[in-house]
Amino acid sequence: MVSVFEKIIKRHLVEGEPVEGKEVAINIDQTFTQDATGTLTYLQFETLKIPRVRTKLSVSYIDHTTLQTSFENADDHLYLQSVAQKYGIHLSKAGNGICHQVHLERFAVPGETLLGSDSHTPTAGGAGMVAIGAGGLDVAVAMAGAPFYLKMPKVVGIQLSGKLQPWVSAKDVALEVLRRLDVKGGVGKVLEYCGEGAGSLEVPERATIANMGAETGATTSIFPSDTVTRRYLRSQSRGSKWREILPDGDYAETMGIDMSRLEPLIAKPPSPGNVSPVRELEGTPVDQAAIGCCTNSSYKDLMTVAAILKGGRVHPGVSLVITPGSKQVLEALARNGALASLIASGARILEAACGPCIGMGQAPPSGGVSLRTFNRNFEGRSGTPSAHVYLCSPEVAAAAALRGKITDPRDLPIPCPRIALPQRFEINDSLIVKPSRNPERITIRRGPNIKPLPPSGPLPNAIEGEVLLKVGDNITTDDIMPAGARILPLRSNIPAISEFVFERTDPTFVRRTKEKNGGLVVGGENYGQGSSREHAAIAPKYLGVKAVIAKSFARIHAANLINWGIPPFMFEDASDYGHIDQGDSVLISNVAPLLAKGSHLVLKNIPKGLEIPLKYDFGQRERIILIAGGLLNFHSAARSFP
Repeated sequence: MVSVFEKIIKRHLVEGEPVEGKEVAINIDQTFTQDATGTLTYLQFETLKIPRVRTKLSVSYIDHTTLQTSFENADDHLYLQSVAQKYGIHLSKAGNGICHQVHLERFAVPGETLLGSDSHTPTAGGAGMVAIGAGGLDVAVAMAGAPFYLKMPKVVGIQLSGKLQPWVSAKDVALEVLRRLDVKGGVGKVLEYCGEGAGSLEVPERATIANMGAETGATTSIFPSDTVTRRYLRSQSRGSKWREILPDGDYAETMGIDMSRLEPLIAKPPSPGNVSPVRELEGTPVDQAAIGCCTNSSYKDLMTVAAILKGGRVHPGVSLVITPGSKQVLEALARNGALASLIASGARILEAACGPCIGMGQAPPSGGVSLRTFNRNFEGRSGTPSAHVYLCSPEVAAAAALRGKITDPRDLPIPCPRIALPQRFEINDSLIVKPSRNPERITIRRGPNIKPLPPSGPLPNAIEGEVLLKVGDNITTDDIMPAGARILPLRSNIPAISEFVFERTDPTFVRRTKEKNGGLVVGGENYGQGSSREHAAIAPKYLGVKAVIAKSFARIHAANLINWGIPPFMFEDASDYGHIDQGDSVLISNVAPLLAKGSHLVLKNIPKGLEIPLKYDFGQRERIILIAGGLLNFHSAARSFP
């Protein structure tokens, strides 16, 4: 069997053997950043002293921090624009749309590789790309021409059969996968969708499914590039970019989903994996419905919502907000009258940006119920810690907006809308700024909030200190480094943003870490799930966190910890998690020498008189990076760019 994923990897292979579990290095064709991660990424890129990006295409999106309540976001946007002009990067300005939606429309190329500093980069897998989310430092290095390293994942073939029934959508396919795999069942895997059912899904529907694969912990998700893909690219006036890429033979591991048997699903708080049929929650009063986000903000999604709301009125007890995924989508709705229907119904139209998904506005009321077509419902992510956030399809959210309560849309007294994609979208790339032809004339603009990257020394031979914090399973990067309108503007100022590390989990963490001159953090399973934000690694590093010991780690966060010189060690025996407590003094001796040999280590719990064996799954390259004190130090020493 040669999967679509494997075919693309083999064409881009630089080092290694594409065998499950083995480390491989691949060439990266495209990169992108968004502004919540991009400022730090480009500060890192500047330290590499590369005069021009070496990818086929690199794009910088301004879509996360478009709320400008003070100077920081506006200053950072000027920095991003000047960096893009100087170094050969396309810039998608504020208002042009969400990075994943715009990239799918304007830049996705079947058969190419994409590395993005956002965990939902796999959205482009809906168009047949190998699209992988990573930390910003990995993206900076890829822009400099270096390959991207990853452990070859297992490819799971998800065989789709049947067709979606009325009022059931692609979001329900994604939720069904999460119902089966939960939030860590995809770790070390690629979810590759295939079968005759896949052929019935349009590219935006495929993108919705690929987008939410990130919530399972999967490395990426991907669909074949077929006639459906060709039709979509032609509608975007990019038909010349199409190439057919289909799997050959049978997959070693498969999962079957009969789409004709699916029903409307909903993810209950506080996890995307907490999935139930909508019918089980019918009648629950709703305070807010939010439709949009990179998961469900396409033309098809919003046209469906407009058709459901047409002639109706949003329930007086519900606040309905709608976020178009791109300027292209918004313009199309304005031209065909659907936008007028949405406004007439009582919906509030937000700009084409991430907005409420990352807590940038539209926080629900205290203790309120919010139905969102988004991809994450972690506690506090909405901006309201006491809110009850549910994830659902646009159909379910629209039904709730009309009825004022959770409603199975199959009970609505209207026929299910059937929305066809336009044969041709109107193309208006006026908010995409191309790089300067005279980069030597460009001066980088740096606002006062932009601070230099903190220096980092090599890994010490001994790691010792107090266990500053012990947390449970599925700790998210939102828990470690919160986002939202108050904190995100500080993303290019590590000293300032570090004041908020673990703020929601333990408001005393920063003060205690400073008083103790650093220490260690202990976690459970799947530590660091969620967003790719590397601030969740670099800010703890700045405060003095020396190592994280956990039962297991989410892929991107583990890579970010390594890139910033914080060893992510695991308990050799998971039961040893119970033998270490917050406040214990611990010591790990001979760290650098033992890592250099690939030997396991032992943590000494001094007050308990215990020795706890530790393990890791770093390859030789990762061990060298850790010993150097991080990826920037590694490249500075190796001068490894082509």
